[in-house]
Amino acid sequence: MQTTLEEIQDFKGKYPKQLWYLFFSEMWERFCFYGMRGMLTVFMVSQLMMKEDVANLQYGATQAFVYAFTFIGGLFADKILGFRKSLFWGGLLMITGSCILAFGLGKAQTVELNSFWFFLGLSFTIVGTGFFKPNISTMVGALYHENDSRRDAGFSLFYAGINIGALLGGYACVTIAKNYSWNLAFGLAAIVMTISLITFVFTQRKMGPIGLSPIESGKSKGKKWYEYATYIGSLAIIPVIMVMVAKTEYTDWFMYIIGPCTLIYLFYEMRKYSAVEQKKLLAALVFIIFSILFWAFFEQSGGSLNLFASNNLNDTILGMHFDPNGINNSSNSLFVIIFAPLLGLLWVWLSKRNSEPNTIIKFGLGFIFLALAFYTFYATRFFAGSDGKTSLEVFTMAYFVITFGELCLSPIGLSIMTKLSPQPLQGVMMGMWFLASAYGQYVAGILGAGMVSPNENASLTEKLISYTDGYQQLAIYAVISGVVLIAISPLVKKLMGDVK
Repeated sequence: MQTTLEEIQDFKGKYPKQLWYLFFSEMWERFCFYGMRGMLTVFMVSQLMMKEDVANLQYGATQAFVYAFTFIGGLFADKILGFRKSLFWGGLLMITGSCILAFGLGKAQTVELNSFWFFLGLSFTIVGTGFFKPNISTMVGALYHENDSRRDAGFSLFYAGINIGALLGGYACVTIAKNYSWNLAFGLAAIVMTISLITFVFTQRKMGPIGLSPIESGKSKGKKWYEYATYIGSLAIIPVIMVMVAKTEYTDWFMYIIGPCTLIYLFYEMRKYSAVEQKKLLAALVFIIFSILFWAFFEQSGGSLNLFASNNLNDTILGMHFDPNGINNSSNSLFVIIFAPLLGLLWVWLSKRNSEPNTIIKFGLGFIFLALAFYTFYATRFFAGSDGKTSLEVFTMAYFVITFGELCLSPIGLSIMTKLSPQPLQGVMMGMWFLASAYGQYVAGILGAGMVSPNENASLTEKLISYTDGYQQLAIYAVISGVVLIAISPLVKKLMGDVK
């Protein structure tokens, strides 16, 4: 007998048992994603012979498309496929992309052919992530009643699962690529994505009606062939994505178009809802806009900070040797794993005492921590030697600080999107949350490219100064953003109505 939605949501304790199933599925998918993310910039510079500023722009473009397609994936899940089929199809595409990278790269005799396999594999991964990523987060939200105060704690735990995968993938793939081969590293990403997909297949039996196709459940007037058209269309778009990702000028046009079109679509859908629901959706847009700024700064980790780690960091922490790139790609995740559950329990404890800060204040605190972290990245210049190499320990401390900024914003953002959105629009709004990340990634690439020294033959010391000057500027912008958000919090709180 199938579990009912009421039985799932009326769970006892702090977390529903279904959350753990989704936790592990997402963990392995994030291993694949963050493992590949950690390799991109270094691979483009060392293997595809790109200049550092071009690699930063290319990284921003690639990640922008990854997150932009989460909106499209959320839309198709809401209207046609449902969350379960979207997840499965997205996982298959991601496995295919990783296999193309594993078996195609390195066998070509020219940089041009390696670039072809690289962008083809990325294009499969981009479309696959679009179907996978927003929908598993939406399913987490469906495990809770609308006003369940335990929701933030659940998303914080789920976010820890994301970061276990990011920790393992971010360090393992980079280390394997550096010490063994790029093909083996990309192949590992394919293997763990397969584990994620198998985990989800066994998870479905415990999810009751959550994530079923709206066509099969009778909630949509669509026909069965709409599903097949979605599969065919997502394959047909891959060559187009391949061209657009490879040429960043096309990415510019894509980003100029998709944002306004998304807003127009949202305002069209909002006409169907009450004034109270419309205000909540406007409040969600405020969070989305500020998240663009947050991710534009935070996502230097995959671009400029990746190159900074490669060029300008020594390899010791407390006398032990580590790969600086591995630390850059995994230390934040390690700190999230440690502190996300504790912070989630803190929110529950404060909520019981009516002392929990509201979501707007949490977002504002996220920017303050972000500013402190980038001041710490800037401060690494004061620990540099004459060779332009600086302290990996201070660099890691910056990631310790940035973790609290991320925990005040990202898992809370996932939660607030499900709280402020009417149920029929939850997939779309979760997609918009990730679309904001796309714009953040896009701007991150532009900011990172601007930090590169104009001197192509710059010394390590010149590169150190150029990058840390940029991090100081980002710290200033983050402080301003946090203060503005906290200042407008009363207005946003009114728009949110009864949502805490």
